Amino acid sequence: MLRPMKTLASMLIATAVAAYAAVAAGHDGKLSFAPVLERVTPAVVNIQVSGEQAVRHPLFNDPNFRRFFRGLPERRNIGAGSGVIIDADKGHVVTNHHVIDGADEITVKLNDRREFAAELVGSDPDTDIALLKIAADDLSEVLIGDSETLAVGDFVIAIGNPFDLGQTVTSGIVSALGRGGFNRDGYEDFIQTDAAINRGNSGGALVDLEGRLVGINSVIVSPSGVNAGVGFAVPTRIVAAVTDQLLEFGGVRRGYLGVQIRDVQPEHAEVLGLATADGAIVTQVMADSAAQAAGVEPGDVIVRVNDEEIVDGRSLRAQVGLTPVGEKVELGLVRNGKRIELDATIGQLQSASVAAEESTPILAGAELRDLSPDDASRGRSGVEVASVDEDSRAQRAGLRAGDIIVRVNRRPVATVQEFQAAVADARALALHIQRGDTRLFAIVR
Repeated sequence: MLRPMKTLASMLIATAVAAYAAVAAGHDGKLSFAPVLERVTPAVVNIQVSGEQAVRHPLFNDPNFRRFFRGLPERRNIGAGSGVIIDADKGHVVTNHHVIDGADEITVKLNDRREFAAELVGSDPDTDIALLKIAADDLSEVLIGDSETLAVGDFVIAIGNPFDLGQTVTSGIVSALGRGGFNRDGYEDFIQTDAAINRGNSGGALVDLEGRLVGINSVIVSPSGVNAGVGFAVPTRIVAAVTDQLLEFGGVRRGYLGVQIRDVQPEHAEVLGLATADGAIVTQVMADSAAQAAGVEPGDVIVRVNDEEIVDGRSLRAQVGLTPVGEKVELGLVRNGKRIELDATIGQLQSASVAAEESTPILAGAELRDLSPDDASRGRSGVEVASVDEDSRAQRAGLRAGDIIVRVNRRPVATVQEFQAAVADARALALHIQRGDTRLFAIVR
């Protein structure tokens, strides 16, 4: 009984040794990541950010006390993270959006201790990617790898600046691929790894054993707030698509197909003529959309976009949302149990937004916007509160960013345009609000 186990163990050890030996060349025959790190670490930087933040008293959340806390003082908020130089000649550094969000000063510290003020080229909160630019000579850049070639079990190395200690290296394996569900508005396809990632590693590099960048470290899941062996990185496939658009447009122009969808459930597979429960069921095709022009019909199951397999609605949203506007794609569908292919030209996602005070002074200080088609596909309806200014009438009325206004003065509202019609000439507003899983009712004047 012991011999087969011993043989299997020997095979596993030999495989691991062979993998690690691939990085040992030129390092006196030792099994070490050092040869790879010598090439990569100069391209990984520390990022320091600072910005003004209002000092907020806990009683500020109570409307009965809020009037006593007007004109709050501000304090300097300091933060730290990591970044990766992806173009040495142009000084381009990629990091996470949440690292630089709200910063008015960004400093990049190189591995050789030089420091440079950074300019924000552009940022995309939905993928948590930001692009910076520094004016510096003699920079090193990382080689960009293909995250699509990764497999569960591949060895990877994480490099970053945990707890602002300075550059730190950890190693592990790819634990899973295609993870998501952290941000309902995001475009997610995370690489999961057990390489130790902690606060401050955000924006740092995840590289393979050849020193090629395969991901930007972004998220951890931990009950304690420190590494629990469950970290996530944005794959280079997404990083490259976003940075290309940030360079060209200063932001990201979302691709739009024009369908409402739902996930395929196992009990649906046989009825729909599917071999597996993978794909996204089209429940509605929007008028004058790319999908309508291509011939997509309700009831179709989208199972492929170009060479990318679609496993659920989230993967379709990510694939289409990151496809350049105007690009032609091939859709693989199952219709009435038969596989068909259609060509579609990706449109641009439009999201109407408006300052609430343009419609009513009662909610001055709030910005409202239409829900995304993805929200609509999940059965959501209403107008989203995109932002609320500090100490504004909207904030004093109790509105928060992320609220969804469902009804105004007993009228359902599904778009900004419908909201504007509902509040026209109103002296008071009766609002039905969805906040997370809670329904609220408020009367404001």
